[in-house]
Amino acid sequence: MTPTSVKPRLDHAHVRAQLKEMVRIRRFEAKCAELYTKEKIRGFLHLYDGEEAIAAGIIPLLGPADRVVATYREHGHALARGIPMGAVLAEMFGKVEGCAGGRGGSMHLFSDKHNFYGGNAIVGGGLPMAVGLGLADRMEESGHVTACFFGEGAVAEGEFHESMNLAALWRLPVLFVCENNGYAMGSALDLTESETDITAKAASYGMAAVSVDGMDVVAVEAAARKALSHIAKTGEPYFLECKTYRFRPHSMFDAQLYRSKEEVAQWREKGPVVRFQSWLTENGLLHQSEIDELTAEVDAEIAEAVAFAEAGNDEPVETLTRYVTSPERPPPPPPPALAEKMRTITYRDATREAIDAAMTQDPRVFLMGEDVGRYGGCYAVSMGLLDKFGPDRIRDTPLSESGFTGAGIGAAMAGMRPIVELMTVNFSLLALDQILNTAATLRHMSNNQFEVPLVIRMATGAGKQLAAQHSHSLEGWYAHIPGLRVLTPATVEDARGMLWTALEDPDPVLIFENVMLYNMEGSLAENAGPVDIDRAMLRHVGDDISLITYGGSLQKTLIAAERLWQEHQISSDVIDLRSLRPLDMETVIASVTKTRRALIVDEGWRSGSIAAEIGMRLAEDAFFELDAPLARVCSEEVPIPYPRHLEQAAIPQTDKIIEAARRLVDAKL
Repeated sequence: MTPTSVKPRLDHAHVRAQLKEMVRIRRFEAKCAELYTKEKIRGFLHLYDGEEAIAAGIIPLLGPADRVVATYREHGHALARGIPMGAVLAEMFGKVEGCAGGRGGSMHLFSDKHNFYGGNAIVGGGLPMAVGLGLADRMEESGHVTACFFGEGAVAEGEFHESMNLAALWRLPVLFVCENNGYAMGSALDLTESETDITAKAASYGMAAVSVDGMDVVAVEAAARKALSHIAKTGEPYFLECKTYRFRPHSMFDAQLYRSKEEVAQWREKGPVVRFQSWLTENGLLHQSEIDELTAEVDAEIAEAVAFAEAGNDEPVETLTRYVTSPERPPPPPPPALAEKMRTITYRDATREAIDAAMTQDPRVFLMGEDVGRYGGCYAVSMGLLDKFGPDRIRDTPLSESGFTGAGIGAAMAGMRPIVELMTVNFSLLALDQILNTAATLRHMSNNQFEVPLVIRMATGAGKQLAAQHSHSLEGWYAHIPGLRVLTPATVEDARGMLWTALEDPDPVLIFENVMLYNMEGSLAENAGPVDIDRAMLRHVGDDISLITYGGSLQKTLIAAERLWQEHQISSDVIDLRSLRPLDMETVIASVTKTRRALIVDEGWRSGSIAAEIGMRLAEDAFFELDAPLARVCSEEVPIPYPRHLEQAAIPQTDKIIEAARRLVDAKL
């Protein structure tokens, strides 16, 4: 939305509304502090006392379709955005009537009806999301704006710098609002930053950047009007630093030993409410009787909100796990049609075809990541796609994993269907904050108001002599996280077919592509389509033992199964898990019930592995079906070495699988 004028109109109705909004926020938070001492509000409580002019001066200028991304100190933003006070307070009480069903609490207010994309308890964590929302607006030419609020402490985070760079590089319509209150928790700015001029830092990325007195609501509004006008005219980001001060502690746990009472008192004398109120009365724009009237209106609203929250209901324990993932899943793809004609294709080319087909079928789909465009991808998966789809949809990114993964999250929340490529699983750890704290949690925390239909692809596994920092198999780590789906395609059919099914999924899907499979050839039907991502697959049939595996170990396990029969007359079921979260234990247990023996082959480390999880589930649910102890073949407990003979010794191999299987078949309880 573009304000009709770059100058505020200080007529009676407008100044009364501005003062009332600030008083409303101030008195609401005073009531919250009181309720916190009574333990009606629990956990962390970060109050906005002293910063009211920022929310009141900026948020009313936004249109209904514009978006707001807030920080953990977001009660003022939520109220200014129009979320009912009762729903905000009920959320802080943890009641189902809260704006996020009581699941988010004070730091995580959400409202899809108000395009309020939530507070974020991770310092700077909302910045990449705002970039992604802006990216969606840029790609769809919507004309909307995303306003992103954060404190000056976020400026020290890498996500701040990654987000500034991406927004400026891609010319995204995002209004970044830094609420500089002087203290990042308990550390003054000059103790944590070598350069304390935050506006200069933002300007260094090539975007318009302005500093304003954040205690002056008129100045804030005037600056915000200019900023929004600039974004509307240019489509480019704008940085607004609002210099302010918080009168209360960082949170209600804070003893404030880092500053004096005198310092706080001095700032209170020039606070935004008293300052604006005094100016209005001195200039005859409002009379004291009107101020008393609006204060009474606010107090009545607060009393009503307290009564609403007090009467709220606790969520039943029976619905604890609701909305971890979407309750409405797309139907599974139909069974594969009879193959019309088979062709030989590599795993790499099958993956490329999948991306190509998805982008052809759905204009919302785009690929972004390091070197996916002009370079063609680190493993040449996206080679040639830039020429076909152009740089807007085959989007090269900086080396900023957290930034562009978070941008993918925001774009997905805005309705796009991004495919984010992380070059290696080890690099994904730089984006773990965004994957774990944002993508995996937003549906549940927002009470199903927001979803993240994002696909993240990454190379995993050892065998290329790339040493420890490029060779690990960490997919089992990600399978630990509720809210994600974790896929491990091990055949050309799955490499071709899983992607489209994943893109139709309403939840974040991680696809792990083992580096040793890219050159593997296989037969693929000419009419191959999407495949089921919910079920494991029986790849080899036998009666004596179940060999359970996934990803890069599947081919080794299939070879082991053939040799076990040819050399030892041991017949094996080979189960390709395909999905590590959720696990298809029904297929696994059915096989183990038949063979009565189970060996799990997992390229992850033994300690805390997915193999350990499968083994424990078998012990819980199929113990009395077993005729031998459970066993597993995993990677050795060592960082993956560089020398080839040591690397091969560190990961599962066919001979190890055969030896372990023979021991199990020979074992007797």
